[in-house]
Amino acid sequence: MIDKTLLEQQALAAALRPLGEAATEIGMDKSLSAYTREEVLILIETIVDAYQKHLLDNSPHTYKEGVS
Repeated sequence: MIDKTLLEQQALAAALRPLGEAATEIGMDKSLSAYTREEVLILIETIVDAYQKHLLDNSPHTYKEGVS
């Protein structure tokens, strides 16, 4: 990412804890090159989900249920 906004920087940081938790579940003793395709996809999905959730939860332009 080039020229990340503050919100994007915060969203990246917000993905660290979920990434660590997913990596711990897979096994921290395992090198990344030993991860299966499915395990790598779990990490990617974890990161993307956490990143998007932070953006949605913190964007002033996001529609929130119950708010008109």
